Amino acid sequence: MNKLIIIKYGELTTKKGNIKLFIKTLKKNIEVALKDFEYKIEYDNGRMFIFGEELEKMESRLEKVFGIHEIVIGYEFDSIDIEDLKENLKDLIQNEKITAFKVRTKRSYKEYPLTSMEVSRILGGVVLKTIPESIVDVHDPKTFVDVEIRMNKSYIYLDGKSGLHGYPLGVQGKGLLMLSGGIDSPVAGYLAMKRGVRIEGIYFESPPHTSEAAKEKVKTLTQILSRYSGYIKLHVINFTEIQEAIYKNIPKEYLITIMRRMMYRITERIAHKNNAKIIVNGESIGQVASQTLTSMSVINAVTNMPVIRPVACLDKLEIIALAKKIETYETSILPFEDCCTIFVPEHPVINPDLSLCEEYEKLVDFETLLKDAIKNEEVVTIREDDKKFEDLL
Repeated sequence: MNKLIIIKYGELTTKKGNIKLFIKTLKKNIEVALKDFEYKIEYDNGRMFIFGEELEKMESRLEKVFGIHEIVIGYEFDSIDIEDLKENLKDLIQNEKITAFKVRTKRSYKEYPLTSMEVSRILGGVVLKTIPESIVDVHDPKTFVDVEIRMNKSYIYLDGKSGLHGYPLGVQGKGLLMLSGGIDSPVAGYLAMKRGVRIEGIYFESPPHTSEAAKEKVKTLTQILSRYSGYIKLHVINFTEIQEAIYKNIPKEYLITIMRRMMYRITERIAHKNNAKIIVNGESIGQVASQTLTSMSVINAVTNMPVIRPVACLDKLEIIALAKKIETYETSILPFEDCCTIFVPEHPVINPDLSLCEEYEKLVDFETLLKDAIKNEEVVTIREDDKKFEDLL
């Protein structure tokens, strides 16, 4: 008998021709997550098996790996004989508190002499006999007793922990996340990673109008997100000259629209420079003036790169719930202003005119300012085990 972790793939099994790539990427990501442990991995298209000494600690790490449907700690046996299965199950559950239960049997070895239903019925009888207070409840069980039968081995386990689901990080390439210090953009980054997109971040600072504490707050948010990826590269852009030029030369109601158009231009160039395929941001339809459909269309007009908005159709309470789940919320609400909250006009335009934007942008040599901002970017790689941001957590 061997105690082990069993990884269930879930959505990955629908990938057919690409399943080997997805599973190999998942294995690589698991190896990164478990880099501090001694272990052995075996896998095929149906399951991944992890053997080691510190399974509970490894299980905690695996809970932050995308592409895993379910994580279970179970037992491997070298026999598939039904009498051995009965004895092995009896030994495993005799000290368990089982009330309402259901036995689920999966046979990948189709030549096994008993059907899945027959095995479940026989083993259900073992549970009832071993734990007299237990009852079978196929509709609302409190405990699942799972049995898997392969050609030469069998596996038994009770319940499991849900994984993060989604795709293994990196199978969809890279995206550049427009990361502010707010609630929405970290959630958007998390959801993009869940679909297999490895992210880099871009943050616009505007000293002295924004503080060093605001930048450290964004670094902390990046560090929290890096728990799901191991590391994230953050591009910090000094936006002061551009923002001041906008404030001095552009009609007040168009300040936010022009500012966002400049941010998109810079983001697109940084994305191309770093082989990112998409831009990701935390825009939510109608939440602020720059996120009406008209505003988003006018702002988006400056880039040909796909822009992914994972939280676009979520309301604020849904976004907050996700932020709390991934533990970015408490950092996001720290009271440090970013570029998008300074110089906000009293009545920003909610239905901007594209031709007017283009005319206003001719008032300033923005191209030179954009090139200077990109030339002087600061790039920092932030890792999940980085200690220097802990004071803001």
